Amino acid sequence: MKDLSEGMYVGIDVSKDTLEVAFGADGAVETIANEGPAHDGLAVRLSELQVAVVLLEATGGYEAEVAGALQAAGLPVAVINPRQARDFARSIGLLAKTDAIDARALARFAAVLAQRPDFERFIKPLASDEQRSLQALVLRRRQLVDMLTSERQRLQISHRSTRHSLGKTIRFLRAQIEQLDGEMARHLREHEAGLATLLDSMKGVGPVTLATLIAVLPELGHLDRREIAALVGVAPFNRDSGRWRGQRHIAGGRAAVRMVLYMATIVAVRHNPPLRAFYQRLVAAGKRKKVALVASMRKLLTILNAMVRDGAMFDPEYQRT
Repeated sequence: MKDLSEGMYVGIDVSKDTLEVAFGADGAVETIANEGPAHDGLAVRLSELQVAVVLLEATGGYEAEVAGALQAAGLPVAVINPRQARDFARSIGLLAKTDAIDARALARFAAVLAQRPDFERFIKPLASDEQRSLQALVLRRRQLVDMLTSERQRLQISHRSTRHSLGKTIRFLRAQIEQLDGEMARHLREHEAGLATLLDSMKGVGPVTLATLIAVLPELGHLDRREIAALVGVAPFNRDSGRWRGQRHIAGGRAAVRMVLYMATIVAVRHNPPLRAFYQRLVAAGKRKKVALVASMRKLLTILNAMVRDGAMFDPEYQRT
């Protein structure tokens, strides 16, 4: 692992049109445009400095282009959840909020994160053009599904004068989703055939889950089971204080992956023998069904992670033993 004890920690506060760049926790702060030429210029400037870490918040996709440009220049780029950054700022007494303050707080947070032995899990893998294309398809499908759900709900309470319009919109959205499903399947055949075939050997993992895992979870197979569970957000966290022992809850993580993993687990605990046995054993032991299902999600993710790590197809006999 690269020595991060020395060097400049750079924080970048991202918005739609601009980037607020803090060159160190107490260094200068500059505003640059959030566009391609400015990204390239920033990458050149930072490459000439001794940069330990560049830290950005995930900002609805506005950070993707600059993160890619900096990574392509060989700079270590970490992307974190905005809530983590804001909680850190409050913890060090930064209650005011401006773009400059946020950028400096990110630089200071980068220095703290760099001391963690598991810091590499915060480093954002450099996505290829093919992966970015698949990510866009997966995101668009999710948007269409959300719109379809909203239109169906409106149809249930609509006046008869608007039902024809709602019906046309629903049919259009269904056709768009079907078209995107075909595009995602074609993309996987052309660019990710080996990985898709491997993951598809797990009963319960369907086409949408396949595409989402490959697009949104490139770390699959490169982390251990605890790290991948925490990254996705299916690792339980303690809620204990003194003599009080609270329920364990999952939190954070990548919601898009967790959503498809949930649906895959519902299928797996019915039709995948090892997962079904695992789920039924937990329920028989007195676990609530929801708790057993979350544990099964974690189990499914662990198996998929091991399959990708070892390049091995799913073996139900091995899992059963």
